[in-house]
Amino acid sequence: MNILAIGAHPDDIEFGCGATLLKYKQAGHNIFLLVITDGSFGGDPYVRRTEQIQAANFLGVKKLFWGDLRDTEVVDNRELIQKIETVVKEINADIVFLNYPDDVHQDHRAVASAGISATRYIREVLFYEVPTTQHFEPDIFVDIQDVLDKKLELLKIHASQVDKTKVENLTILESAQSCANFRGFQGRVKYAEGFRALRVLRQII
Repeated sequence: MNILAIGAHPDDIEFGCGATLLKYKQAGHNIFLLVITDGSFGGDPYVRRTEQIQAANFLGVKKLFWGDLRDTEVVDNRELIQKIETVVKEINADIVFLNYPDDVHQDHRAVASAGISATRYIREVLFYEVPTTQHFEPDIFVDIQDVLDKKLELLKIHASQVDKTKVENLTILESAQSCANFRGFQGRVKYAEGFRALRVLRQII
């Protein structure tokens, strides 16, 4: 299958569905990333692009796409929908991962909303969570215990962001592990990533 993960900023994808992408890669599927901005509002754009490229290499992605929009200024409009739709069509995506619409960051909300429109013909679309996501109640869980360490390594690649949690003495690595533990408890395993389904089609043979 062709798996597309879309994120508003560098490191959104890695936090939200990095372990699940690692498992898909291990199973032999093709992984693609679309990062809408270079995160320049949250750091040096060259550094953040470099980190994202290195993270993509760690994931073994087939291609990394950039949206080339400005951080904090992303708008849900025809331009954004078309950017996403173009990538979806180019790679013939089977599954798409998106930011969740209920989020305190405007870029995340815009990407989620545009993504809903751009993936209207995709049979499986799942929302993931990031630290700014609100009211997230997952209905799909992926057991990530066997790849949690690799997910943390993946997040470490975004070194410029590791300490930027806005919470004293808390790193993004600790946040990710705590989240995985909580979602694991909900999914009845030790560690999990949780997703909210926009659409999932299952073929019964």
